[in-house]
Amino acid sequence: MNKRHFIKTLGLGGLAMAAPKLPASATEKTASILERRDVSHRVWINPDTKEKYEDLVKRYATYKKAGIADIMFEADSEQHFKAAKANGIKAHRWMWTMNRGEKDLLASHPEWYAQNRKGESCANHPPYVDYYRWLCPSKPEVVNYLKSQVEQILQKDYVDGIHLDYVRFCDVILPVNLWSHYGIDQSKELPEYDFCYCDTCRKNYKDKYGVDPLEIEHPDQSPSWRKYRYDRITNVVSNLAQVAKQHKKAITAAVFPTPEIAKRIVRQDWTNWPMTAICPMIYHGFYREKVAWIGDAVAEGVKGLHGAFPLYAGLYMPDFHNNYDDFREAVKLAIDNGAAGVSIFGTVTPEVLRVLAES
Repeated sequence: MNKRHFIKTLGLGGLAMAAPKLPASATEKTASILERRDVSHRVWINPDTKEKYEDLVKRYATYKKAGIADIMFEADSEQHFKAAKANGIKAHRWMWTMNRGEKDLLASHPEWYAQNRKGESCANHPPYVDYYRWLCPSKPEVVNYLKSQVEQILQKDYVDGIHLDYVRFCDVILPVNLWSHYGIDQSKELPEYDFCYCDTCRKNYKDKYGVDPLEIEHPDQSPSWRKYRYDRITNVVSNLAQVAKQHKKAITAAVFPTPEIAKRIVRQDWTNWPMTAICPMIYHGFYREKVAWIGDAVAEGVKGLHGAFPLYAGLYMPDFHNNYDDFREAVKLAIDNGAAGVSIFGTVTPEVLRVLAES
């Protein structure tokens, strides 16, 4: 199941909420930073292994000319990676992280999977869709398994970095336009979508705070219980970052669009991760927002990062409905608000390349 099909099937996004704009002084500082750096772009691709190397080299030459400096590949394809690198483009392996539904893993380690507040495990009660199988980030065995996965990927000399996806908990809240599709009302956090309440998570939390999270009257309102889960995902990222550092290779991630939305909906505290770069998925159509919101979301993310690492605004091409004026405006808004560039999800057409080349 690749991510394109996943997005088409589930349409995951979040609640429509505009993020605060940077104050004038911060905007001026961002403009000064922009004067000192070059803008570059990225693209997410599911490689077709049937394509010829010679054709790929020609295609990726057009990408490079348009300012695309990095490609995140959803599958391993040596010829795609090398064709990109032949054009001076860095090639990253895009990896599903916490959402792992491989049959052999489910069969051999069902105890590794996250449990919701009702005690149901993702191993046999996946939320929303069948392939939503979330690992528990609190289990050392899970962390070690993911480290070994990253180690295997980064050992390959044609791989320039690891790109993490689904590096979070399950969505506790879906966009309101999906509630009727699933026959649910998520105006509050429901127990069947609230993770993780396995024995490991409960014990770790109780050891520190003196109470079992299941005994909290309103666990969805507990700041310390939320922070515990933010920290568990951050710990996974930190461990994987150490593997990348040992290989002297980049580590990046696709994350939810703003720090506030990411923490609230999927317990993802990405402004505190040790990354090379971040790619927030600012898919405005999922949040029922106009193109202008892309600038707001970038500004919030850049402000939260305090210059720790660059941000590339993830743009979802189907949201633009082939309106390249809107796409051009989105790229401009992202860069004007401090993004180091944009990251494209969708078909990279000649029109897309022309807009990127103008930025």
